[in-house]
Parts: sequence; C-alpha cells; structure tokens
Amino acid sequence: MSYYDCIIVGSGIAGLYTALLAKEQGSVLLVTKGKIDDCNTKFAQGGIAAAIGTNDSPELHFQDTIATGSGLCDEEVVRIMVDEAAGRIADLVNLGLPFDTLDGEVALALESAHSVPRILHAGGDATGKHIEVTLSNRVCSSGIEVLEGYLATKILVEQGEVRGVKALDCHTGSSRDFECRYLILATGGAGQLFKLTTNSEIATGDGVALAFRAGAEVVGMEFFQFHPTVLCLPGVIPFLISEVVRGEGGILRNAAGKRFMSEYAPQAELAPRDVMARSIACEMERTGENHVFLDATHLPSNVITTRFPQIYRFCLKHGLDITNELIPVASAAHYMIGGVKVNSWGETNLAGLFAAGEVANTGVHGANRLASNSLLEVLVFSKRIIEKMQKMDKPTAGSQRVEIYHSLKQRQPTWAVTPPNLSALQQLLWDEAGIIRSEEGLARAADTLAIWQRSLSLPIDRPSHELSNLILIGRLLIEAALLRQESRGTHFRSDFSRSLPEWRRHIVFTAE
Repeated sequence: MSYYDCIIVGSGIAGLYTALLAKEQGSVLLVTKGKIDDCNTKFAQGGIAAAIGTNDSPELHFQDTIATGSGLCDEEVVRIMVDEAAGRIADLVNLGLPFDTLDGEVALALESAHSVPRILHAGGDATGKHIEVTLSNRVCSSGIEVLEGYLATKILVEQGEVRGVKALDCHTGSSRDFECRYLILATGGAGQLFKLTTNSEIATGDGVALAFRAGAEVVGMEFFQFHPTVLCLPGVIPFLISEVVRGEGGILRNAAGKRFMSEYAPQAELAPRDVMARSIACEMERTGENHVFLDATHLPSNVITTRFPQIYRFCLKHGLDITNELIPVASAAHYMIGGVKVNSWGETNLAGLFAAGEVANTGVHGANRLASNSLLEVLVFSKRIIEKMQKMDKPTAGSQRVEIYHSLKQRQPTWAVTPPNLSALQQLLWDEAGIIRSEEGLARAADTLAIWQRSLSLPIDRPSHELSNLILIGRLLIEAALLRQESRGTHFRSDFSRSLPEWRRHIVFTAE
C-alpha cells in the first residue's frame, strides 16, 4: 500500500492549486477519475471577484456577498475571503496567469449583484481555461504524482480519523488502497443531477457522497444555483453565456422583443442570479416559450469579439452572429452551493479530512452565490487548508452557523418505478427540484429516489458509481428542500413563497 503525506482527489482549480501548495509540505498524490484537465474550471467564463480597484474595498465586497447570501452567509468566513483576496490574486499572477489589462492595469468587469466592477478575467470569457492550463502545466512540471483514470470510491476511516482512500482503476476495474496523513476532497459539484446544466459530465457529486458515507457532515444541499443565461439552440449542448455580457450592457427581451427584467427586479439585468433565473422562468411561462433572448446587438462589435471571444466564436460556429442577432437563452443548473461542511480552515468533522472548492460548504455563499466568488473562495480556503496542516497542534476556529441536524428520512414507498438511469434521474430533478419547487413534487421525487437507491446493485465501474453517487446527492437535496418550508435564495417553494426568520439556519445531514 502506497503512503503519502497528502492525497488530493480532483483536478480542477481546487485540486491543482492545493497540490502545488501541499508539495512544499511533503509527498503529494493527486487522484482524478479522468484526465488532469477534465474539470469544470476550464468552462468558467466569468472570472474572479476581488476588491482591488481604486473605488472598491474588502468591506464593500463583504456587503455585496452578505446581501446576496439571503441571511445565511457565515460572516466570519466572508471576512476572511474578502480580506485575503488580493494576496491570492497575486499568487495567480506569480504562477503566470495572464489577467486581462487595460491601459497597463488589470481590467475589472461588472457582474450581477456587485456594486462596482471587481471581476478579473483572463482571455476575455476564457478565465477558467487559462487558470486550468496555467495550474495543470505547473503541476505536471513540479514532480507531483498524478494518477489519472482513478475514481475514489471509499474514504478509509479508523476510529474517526482518515487513513486513506480506496480508488477504482476505471480502465481495468481493479481497486487500490492509498494511505495518507491528510485527505483533501476537491471533486467539484453535481450539475449532472439536472437535465439542463452548464457542468461537464464529470460533475457527479462524488466528493459529497464519499464524505457523507464516511461520516462527514453535509450542509446546505437544498441550495443549487441555476445560471440564468445559457444558450438555447436546437441540437446544441447547453453553453453558458457569461454574466459579463449583461455586465457590459446586454438586455433580456421576451419573444415579443420587449425588455422585461425591470418588471421583476429594480436591478433589472444585474439582479442576483436566483432572481434572474426565476424571472426568466416566469416570463417563459407567461409567453409560452422555452427561452427568452439576450440582446447585445447595440454593443460595438469589437467589444463583443474582444470581451466575449469564446461566446462569439461558439455562437458563430452554430450559425448565430451575436453582433447583429439576439441570443436565445434559458436557465440551467450551474453551481452546487451545499456540500461537505467545513470550518474556516477547510476541516471537516473527520480528523484528517479536508474539502475545498465546490464540494465544500464554507458558509461563504449562504443561500445564493455572488457571481465570481467561487474561484476566489477556492484560492483563499485552499491556502488556509495548507496553513492549517502546518500548525495542526493549534486550536480550530469554531463555526458561527446556527444549525439543525438530520439523517436521511426512511421512506417505504411500495409502487413500482422505472429502473434508475442517468436520464431519468436528471429529468426527475429538473421537474421536481429545479428553479421552482413544491411539497407535492418534492415528496414524489423523494419516494422515487428512495426506491431507486434500494434497487441499485453494488457499483462495479465508473458509470455505476457515479449513478449511485448522484442518487444519494439527489436524496440529500430533495430531503433538505422538503425540510426548508420557506423560500430563500436559490431555494424557492411555490407553497412557501416567503423567507421566514425562524429558517435563518442551516440544515446539516449526517449518516446514521
């Protein structure tokens, strides 16, 4: 059995950045179920939020984050994130990331719910790709051991302490155990839960499922963010149309060509994402269409081709010239706000187990993520994980979150259902746990998922492990959404449409 000081599972920005930092502390193994560049990071168009502008401040960034989080942000960790932002941006610059500049200074863009321009980009709308390439090149040249094509299937725990991880060789079907002092989960989100998603096929909730089964606490699973503007063309995969298009002045119009967002929110096209997604859903229902339009035709064509080059080229490839044609858009699942519960040092309740990135719930995002905070969150708290490893003898800071604990509800439905498969699961979650939810639909989905989970055979390969993980994550999401009898942030219940003060608390799940 191989032993390492630190094993990291996942090769997005969280896994790569943490691996580079951990290398200075000892031996490192990075495990990824695909290739090193198979991740969601490279699809991130938006950018990184940081208060580095002359008219900005960490305090203003803090206020915007808290306001967007709908009363559930952990103020302590938000303070940490905004205060340490400039240092982490400097780290990326030192690693060689080419941020866009204007007149010799870093260019800053405006996005939804930010009060001032503070979004840094690289390559216009190709920030994620530049980060992934920069970090993966560094990892590959650093001597860090990378194990591609291995899916982590079990966290090895002894007496409440992590000892390592079991991983499946996706090519041969054999399994290997790897021992470590510290295990860091950096596996990303679970966008494949839904029929329409901006996420790549690797986003199957593996890390949350691993952690939950091992005894780690999971929190905030009812909160899943839907990106409001995703390209909607027949036969074309969902493709994200960045927030920056609206930040530069893009306008949403309905099928009749009427601008409508000001009727739903005073910030119009720059309203928070949860408001945007619900408003678009309501407008589509009102007009009977399956999309609305994003209009950028009034912008100078050189702004479009230089600020959104990826979007421009992708649309043009599919016959749409966005310099003079409207962009058909609808909402799609985008970001898992809930995840493995961690403190301000990235620690879980299991000794030796840490989590970073979308798989983790630090408390920064609350009930609704502020645009472009996620990449910053990764950098800040990944760095803190390594700092914590250096001083493990020091006391851990406690969380200030008000919480209620639950285990997964035992359900005994008796009716027959179609055997589980990925397509059926995605349709179920889209229909019953999407942008607008109700008790009737959630209860129906909960019973179906319980039957599916009991009917699953022991997973033997990557697809069967991923389906098992997604069904578990789906159950956690649905049960949390049923418990939260209110509407808050990304969680909207048509039968409980108001936010209630008694629900300003977090739902935490633990395995029985």
